[in-house]
Amino acid sequence: MTSANANRFQDFFENDRYVTLKNYLYNYLLRKRAVEKAMRSEKKELVLEIGSGISPVLTSWEKVVYTDLSSSALDMLKKIHGKGQYVVADAMNLPFDDHYFSHVISSEVLEHLEDDKKALMEIARVTKPDGALIVTFPHRHFYFSHDDRYVNHYRRYELAEMISLLDEAGFRSEYVRKVLGPLEKITMLAVTICASSFESLKGKGDVKEKQKNPSVIVVKLFQWGNKLYAGIAWLDALIMPRALSAVLLIKARKKQSS
Repeated sequence: MTSANANRFQDFFENDRYVTLKNYLYNYLLRKRAVEKAMRSEKKELVLEIGSGISPVLTSWEKVVYTDLSSSALDMLKKIHGKGQYVVADAMNLPFDDHYFSHVISSEVLEHLEDDKKALMEIARVTKPDGALIVTFPHRHFYFSHDDRYVNHYRRYELAEMISLLDEAGFRSEYVRKVLGPLEKITMLAVTICASSFESLKGKGDVKEKQKNPSVIVVKLFQWGNKLYAGIAWLDALIMPRALSAVLLIKARKKQSS
């Protein structure tokens, strides 16, 4: 993924309203919960989180290196979070030594990369033997639609496909967890269609006007609304079959010989 082809939401990093609200989003809260749970039993040393943007999914551990293509996103994250180290880096060409990290996290990143296989090989290179990779990814080819195109997804994955990609890179999949169910797909499709319609009505040629930060009341309502919806989305993921999951998590262990 090049800078020009980066996630469309990169455009919003300088929008104070977006930054204020993004880390309250229900789907981010559930991804973060799933990753933190997967990491809980791990004996962590130095952890790499790839593509953290302004929304890292591992914040309970101080020895973390956060990376992203966007320096502005990392500057914002450093201001908000403070802990850890911050490195501008391309997942397909990581600026770290071999066997440098005990754990690597890639949450909703691989689908944005033109060469996901190269990125996984790079992740394997910087991971210690018997180290772990936690990856979350959009699931099911047949779900690919407007919302995926809106955020510049190159693809979605089948579970067997992701397990095979991990195996080729030198990782042995240990377990799979459901993160978000079909309700996530319906929700994001509706949200991105509305967003596209709003952008069309507003007109792309308009001069950007100064936008005020949302009021405290709006932020609180957004926060509590997303917490409530996170509960509904969690229940949806729990009761619906894995075959219909919109987002899955895999914990994989690097093979000793890799």
